[in-house]
Amino acid sequence: MKKPGFITGRQRSGPKFLEGPGSGVQSVKWPLLALSAILLYAFIFTPGFFKISITNGHLAGSLIDILKRASPRLIVALGMTMVIATSGIDVSVGSVAAIAGSLAVLVIRGGDITYLATQGKSSVSLILIVGAALMASAVCGLFNGVLVSAVGIQPIIATLILMVTGRGVASLITGGYVLTFEHPAYQALGSGYCFGVPIPVIISMMMFALLLLLSRMTPLGLFIQSTGGNATAARYTGINAQMVRITVYSISGICAGIAGMIYTADVQSADPAQLGLFIELEAILVVVMGGTRLSGGRFTLLGTVIASLILQSIITTLLTQAVPVEYTLIFEALVVVVVLIVQSERLKTLSLRRKHKAKALP
Repeated sequence: MKKPGFITGRQRSGPKFLEGPGSGVQSVKWPLLALSAILLYAFIFTPGFFKISITNGHLAGSLIDILKRASPRLIVALGMTMVIATSGIDVSVGSVAAIAGSLAVLVIRGGDITYLATQGKSSVSLILIVGAALMASAVCGLFNGVLVSAVGIQPIIATLILMVTGRGVASLITGGYVLTFEHPAYQALGSGYCFGVPIPVIISMMMFALLLLLSRMTPLGLFIQSTGGNATAARYTGINAQMVRITVYSISGICAGIAGMIYTADVQSADPAQLGLFIELEAILVVVMGGTRLSGGRFTLLGTVIASLILQSIITTLLTQAVPVEYTLIFEALVVVVVLIVQSERLKTLSLRRKHKAKALP
């Protein structure tokens, strides 16, 4: 007898590592088709889109640009996926990214927030910089988790508190200024390469692998699904739903902090007003487009990866064709709507009904 919510032996079609909680192998068909259609369009109408060259010892080309530009958004969306799987939401990730990025730059500058002050290369330890930013983002995530789980505030309200105040905190960190810096090791996090591959891409893939391992090789994945599916039933089975929620919000905060560091490292500055602006909306869109339901329960990290590539592929394809920004946003929205409609539960139900009717006909 099949157990609802789990993949049975007959259903398995991919590698064992990509099966089970968080993998979503069975639910990425439509996002994968959408990505293929976009890339096919680019192949036909954009000459040289798939050309990859080696420039100054590293890989270059439209495909590499897609992977690099999608990386910070993907990292945030991976954390958001785990939050949404518990029937939660985190609209504070943009502000958390601003806090982490601003704090990292402040550490690089040795606490100096003098406006337009010129500085030479900083020699502050990269471990200290990254550690401070990750600690701050983890505390922000923990704060959200406690408000949602222990205090009992609705997720959107709890995270909205930090979304609003977080920008103010980031501005206090930088003194309200846009701070610039020079730190080669830190800058490599956003614009460096390792064996020709952009470091942001490597970081995003490492985060994907880590979270997939956590959801597949530990009970966390099943705990998240159970908490999102029915928190009351999960508690009766001995699952600490409160701790699960605190954990996923902390993970989301850390993911946002990593993205914030990548953004600041790429542009070599911290602008608390613009850093990570609206990334929470993009992350939620990517998660839903990837196949994870806002109602919680089963989730797909693989679908989130594909959906993030869909969004960035649309942007890059249209930019390479010199399409005006206003039309780019409209076209992007249309493609997203089509993908969401195609993989909607109502459309799937109608399709199944038609198949059953066709089989019933003599």
